[in-house]
Amino acid sequence: MPENEEKILVQTNVKDESLIEIRRNQIVSGAVKLFREKGFHRATTREIAKAAGFSIGTLYEYIRTKEDVLYLVSDNIYDQVFQRLSTISTSKGTLEELKLAIKQYFSLIDSMKDEFTIMYQETKSLPKDKQHYIFQKELEMVSLFEKIITNCVQSGELKIASKQEIYLAANLLVVQGQAWAFRKWALQKHFTIEEYTRAQTKMCLSGLLHFE
Repeated sequence: MPENEEKILVQTNVKDESLIEIRRNQIVSGAVKLFREKGFHRATTREIAKAAGFSIGTLYEYIRTKEDVLYLVSDNIYDQVFQRLSTISTSKGTLEELKLAIKQYFSLIDSMKDEFTIMYQETKSLPKDKQHYIFQKELEMVSLFEKIITNCVQSGELKIASKQEIYLAANLLVVQGQAWAFRKWALQKHFTIEEYTRAQTKMCLSGLLHFE
């Protein structure tokens, strides 16, 4: 995971790191379902504990506030994106590497569409320091695609004149992937995630290959 922004630690009374990870994954999983059903503001910490499968007392051993839970949901998204994209070799700067990165990213969004939707709807509910962290993670996600596109430019696979244009192209790729989470209710009437990925990849690469 990129080291540009130091992770904000959520306070816990537990010392066992492996147990913290297990319990927080349970909290995130339960909270996502609850937030989708009731909304972040209407859900209570007691309901979050129940959805996670343990008592309110146990919940407070791993978090301090409901906002901590929302932060964990958001941070987990970026950890998953960075882990998924870090497995792709981009050293050759080929279009095939870019296509694979798009496929991996879109696939992850499909598997975490509820998490993405909740994060973008409710980030404003986080304290300012956690908002800043989430925004920075978003920029780092864009930078992953910037790097891949830059490698394609350097190898001659793409011809994009400026860093500004590369930055814009990377942002557009990130946004088009996220659109699947926000607009799946409409898009799934016409596309599977595989069809949507192929169509978006074709459109994005067509634009990049004819960029002037």
